[in-house]
Amino acid sequence: MLRNREIQLLLLIMGSISVTAIIVSAFISFVTAAFVCILSIVLIVSSLLFTRWRYRELEKLSIYLREISNGNDTLDVRDNQEGELSILKNDIYKVTLMLSEHRSLLQRDKIQLTDAISDISHQLKTPLTSMTVMADLLSAPDLPPAKRTEFTHHIRIQLERIDWLVSSLLKLSKMDAKTIPFKKDVIPIQKLIQKALEPVMIPMDIKGQSLSITGYDEVSFIGDFNWTVEAVLNILKNGVEHTQEGGTISITFSENVLFTEIIIADNGQGIPKEDLPYIFKRFYKGENASEGSIGIGLAMAHSIIASQNGVIDVTSDSGQGTQFRIKFYKQVV
Repeated sequence: MLRNREIQLLLLIMGSISVTAIIVSAFISFVTAAFVCILSIVLIVSSLLFTRWRYRELEKLSIYLREISNGNDTLDVRDNQEGELSILKNDIYKVTLMLSEHRSLLQRDKIQLTDAISDISHQLKTPLTSMTVMADLLSAPDLPPAKRTEFTHHIRIQLERIDWLVSSLLKLSKMDAKTIPFKKDVIPIQKLIQKALEPVMIPMDIKGQSLSITGYDEVSFIGDFNWTVEAVLNILKNGVEHTQEGGTISITFSENVLFTEIIIADNGQGIPKEDLPYIFKRFYKGENASEGSIGIGLAMAHSIIASQNGVIDVTSDSGQGTQFRIKFYKQVV
């Protein structure tokens, strides 16, 4: 410890002060000089003992920090006492908790990334394999023209599916990273619904499904028109897909002082109770999912709505239909 420069400096300063004090007191009396000498020795020894204790505490903190850097964040360095050293211990403990939380989040993100890569690989593998087989068949010189046209059509369908999947994943990644600047415009619900219905009107007409819309023209909310159209469209697609021929799709919207609400309901086959907690999870395909379903549309709808101060929930009974309830909460000033 005596080789420590801080200790050497401390001894030098206190020694100089003590010698000066002893010399000065010697001019007064021998007893005073002796008293000052003894007092100086006591002070020097006390300072050394205190400094040694402080260094031991700092050494414990150093060991504690090394343990944390090695991944052991279960240690508790707090002593619940007063003083600057105790405050430092408490601050270090708070940082430890924060690092532990960050480590847990990073581990969770790592697991999610691994699962996502696995899911994406699985989703891409099927259409790529199919296209590879059909491309090999197209190279046959004796392939009939009708088959060549059929295989070319199927390849185009698979390419469109891959394009939609990659585009959707990019959008979800941007939403996860919070890099999408959602607009905050006044959006009339009537206009929003009409725009979202355009791509599904033909499929509904083919299946002979009826549509009912109920709501007042002046109902609106603050959000991004194009992104919200995509969210509502994905929910409508899900309803059209899982509703039988001749079924009904109903859309109801209203507004109050707290939120604007859109209810999209159908009388289709419904969602099994065991699937309900997972339908907004990416790549989740429930029991009634169609063969071509990827399981990303509802996940995207959920992310878009949640990014605009909204919530979405679902209620359903097997064989009796499904109801999606969307609420866009108003900003509180």
